Amino acid sequence: MKKLAILGPGVVGGSCAEILLRDVSLLERSAGEQLELAYVLARRELPDRLYRDKVVTDFFVIERDANVFLVIETIGGCGAALNFVRRSLEAGKHVVTSNKQLVAEHGTQLLALAKAHGVSFLFEASVGGGIPVLHPLSQCLGANEILEVRGILNGTTNFILTQMLEFGQSYDAALKDAQSRGYAEQNPAADVDGIDAGRKICILADMMFGKNVDPARVSMTGISTITAEDAAFAESAGMKLKLLGRAIRQGEQIAVFVSPHFVAGAQPLAPVSGVLNAIEVLGNNIGNAMFFGPGAGGPATASAVLGDVVDIVRNPGRKQPVDWSAEPADLTDPDAFEASFFLRTKLDKAACEQALGEIRWLPDQNGFHGGFTGKTCRKAIAAAGLALDAVWPVLE
Repeated sequence: MKKLAILGPGVVGGSCAEILLRDVSLLERSAGEQLELAYVLARRELPDRLYRDKVVTDFFVIERDANVFLVIETIGGCGAALNFVRRSLEAGKHVVTSNKQLVAEHGTQLLALAKAHGVSFLFEASVGGGIPVLHPLSQCLGANEILEVRGILNGTTNFILTQMLEFGQSYDAALKDAQSRGYAEQNPAADVDGIDAGRKICILADMMFGKNVDPARVSMTGISTITAEDAAFAESAGMKLKLLGRAIRQGEQIAVFVSPHFVAGAQPLAPVSGVLNAIEVLGNNIGNAMFFGPGAGGPATASAVLGDVVDIVRNPGRKQPVDWSAEPADLTDPDAFEASFFLRTKLDKAACEQALGEIRWLPDQNGFHGGFTGKTCRKAIAAAGLALDAVWPVLE
């Protein structure tokens, strides 16, 4: 029997606890050994919860119990979560987390700490929620040189853009709709400013190239400046508007960034709508492979968390399967990344073409011109000195 502790009884932690108590036989069959939920760390007693008799309010109780084999961290952030994860690893306990900020900002440190104490630090749920992607990327696609990882990594922004494109809502109306349904926080900055997607693409880039990608070095542009006109232009072009995180191999360098994209209708990412997420991997042998499903939610994310738990229990003493170097990755300027770009402007079309070359114009929307450049980069567009209202890359 393996004793487990959960830190944080929120949406994900609470779902993990309920599954551990409910699906005992299934988990034992999967893990090859019985899993016992020994503790749930909370700020206060929780008399109405199924796991009320497991609740403790002092982490030291978990830390000093030598029989606790593994700790599940679902607190979030990098305050108490970082402190407790460090202490768990130092106490020789395996750790599984769904905390993307923790992994993106402190992953190299925590991986080194896990190695030093002969335990594992796994975080499948930190990128795709319930979508299995890190294990396939590191294990199943190990015979591939990964050329690019890109994806819809945030369900909140994907829902907002879907509402704008398919139902004609304004950005503000779609955001309020997302908040009313519980998809967006009252302070939605981490989602709509691209920060959440940025942390996730950093983790994917860490794994893809084996070196550390610090989120502070990555360009993250969110969706707050997208307008109803952009949605109308996308519809008229047979495209979708998506917030994509991308990590692209360019020789020995990588371009890592988050930005709204116009996505061609034939692209696999185009039909992914609502709160669903999708991650597309381009490998030199497999070609394109896509992982698709719920990127958030308690039971879905708990599924990935407990998948890591089962993996550790089934493989005692195994070398850390997911890892990268603390050496900083060699990042190229994303503004030098070449693609076709969508432009929205009220400037004279002829003046735009004189500065940027041939542009494929779309029917005007509410006094705005919109069109697609030939292959260029943001740096070249900026150098033209035009006061453009929007510049978004195109995935064709």
